[in-house]
Amino acid sequence: MAESAKDRGREARGRLLRAAAGLITERGWNGVSTRSVAERAGVTAGIVHYHFDSVNALLTETAVATMREATAWLKTALEQVSSADEALTTLLAALDSYGGNDPESVLFVEAYLAATREPELHERIAAVLTELRTALTDRFTAHGITDAETTAAVVVASLDGLVMHRALNPALTPGTVRPVLRRLLITEHHSEGDRRHHETADDATTDRGDQQ
Repeated sequence: MAESAKDRGREARGRLLRAAAGLITERGWNGVSTRSVAERAGVTAGIVHYHFDSVNALLTETAVATMREATAWLKTALEQVSSADEALTTLLAALDSYGGNDPESVLFVEAYLAATREPELHERIAAVLTELRTALTDRFTAHGITDAETTAAVVVASLDGLVMHRALNPALTPGTVRPVLRRLLITEHHSEGDRRHHETADDATTDRGDQQ
């Protein structure tokens, strides 16, 4: 009996999260109320308050859970890449899933906007993005990209921006964007190679001077 009650609680919580996600995309973050979530999920308002301290807590959990799900497979995929270029390709492949007007894209935009006013939401979204940037930084570092941490931050921020801009400019496809971002990686990689080349050349010149 206890297990059955636990299952019912888990199922109700899932319905609330799905209802909240749909309402965020339809009405905006501030347009969602306890009553609207309860009606959409087919439960009483008391059930909402049983699982979440407030409607804002429910919305926060909905947004963060959606973002974690969206980035989880990316972090796993990045562990398998064999080059920085392949890491970029993997990230851009995810962009195909977001056209800017789809429900998840709209939810992300709403959550980012709300995060400017909600400290807890801001902190939790930042944690999700930090995990993704760290995974990408590790790949860039392993494959010789200079200033890998900053480069990873710029690439992830670019992808976020592209999700938002694709609603206004559908031409920003992975095929269009990839050569631009790839030049950043090539430049970074070549800069490191050039630096090592110059250091080697400088050392050789110094050695010849010492011998003379």
